[in-house]
Amino acid sequence: MPAKPRHKPILITGPTASGKTGLALALAERLDGVIINSDSMQVYGDLAVLTARPDAADVARVPHRMFGHVDGSEAYSAGRFQREIAAEIESSHADGLRPIIVGGTGLYFKALLDGLSPVPTIPEDIRSHWRGLEKEHGAYAMWTVLMHDDPVMALRLEPNDGQRIVRALEVFHATGKSLDHWQQQPGKPVIAPDKCVRLMLSPARDDVYVRADQRFDQMMVAGALNEVNFLNARALDPNLPIMRALGVRPLLQYLTGVLTMDQTTTAAKAETRQFIKRQQTWFKGQMSAWTEVTATLNETELADLIRLCTSQS
Repeated sequence: MPAKPRHKPILITGPTASGKTGLALALAERLDGVIINSDSMQVYGDLAVLTARPDAADVARVPHRMFGHVDGSEAYSAGRFQREIAAEIESSHADGLRPIIVGGTGLYFKALLDGLSPVPTIPEDIRSHWRGLEKEHGAYAMWTVLMHDDPVMALRLEPNDGQRIVRALEVFHATGKSLDHWQQQPGKPVIAPDKCVRLMLSPARDDVYVRADQRFDQMMVAGALNEVNFLNARALDPNLPIMRALGVRPLLQYLTGVLTMDQTTTAAKAETRQFIKRQQTWFKGQMSAWTEVTATLNETELADLIRLCTSQS
C-alpha cells in the first residue's frame, strides 16, 4: 500500500479574539484537516467557556486534538506541548489529514519551529523542596534566594513571579548551572520553518478590542462565572497557570465580594486588551516572516488563501 501524502502543516496564530478558530475551521473543512491546539489555556478542561475553547458544534465539523485534555491542577509546559504535538502531527500524517495548528501562545510556536533548550529533567524531590518553600515563605523570599544563588536569572524575573522563580531555583540546584545557561543551548525543532505554511491574523487593534469586549459579554452569558466558581471551589495553588487565565482574577474578586459586576467586567476587558497589546507586540517582533491575513475573508480571499496553502504542499 502506498504511503499517504504528508501535507505541509498549516500554522495559524494571532491575538486573542482575532478569528483564529473560524479561519482554522474554514481551512480544515476544505483541506481535509485536523485542528491541533497551540494555546496554553485551551489545553485545560476546567475553563471551556472562559478560554473560548471550540464548542461541540465546532468539534463535530472537523477533528480537534489537544483541547481540554489537561486538568487544572497540572502545570502544563512548553516541553510537554512539544512532545504531544509532535505525536499528533505524526498521527495526522498517518491518517492522511493535514495538521492545522492554531493558537495564540507565541512560546508554543517557538517550541514548534525553533525547539526548546535541553534543560535536564529535575528530580521530584528537588521540585517538591523548592515548591514547598515557596508555598511557605512566598515568592519574594524565594527571589532573594535566587538573587544569591543565580543573580542572572533573578534579575530577569519579577520578584512576585513564584512559578518562574521556583523553576530557576530547581534547575540551578539540580544541575549546578543557571537556567540561563540551558536556555542558550540550541533546541531541536518539531517542524522546519520551510516545511510549513505560517499564517498570522493581524486585525487592527481597535477592531480586535471590540471583538474581545463582545466575546467577554458572550462568555458571561454562556456560564464563565460558573466555571470560575467551580475552579475556586477546587482551592488550587494560585501559582498554577490556569489561575492566570484571562478573566479568572477579576471573576474571583467578584465571587469574593471585592468587585461589583460592573467593576469585574471593566477589569476583565482591560486585562484582555493589555494582553492583546502584548501579543501583537510579540508577534510583530518574532513573526515578521509569517504571512499576514485578515479574519473576515470573503470567498474569493479564502480561495486565494487555500491556493497559497496547497501550492506550498
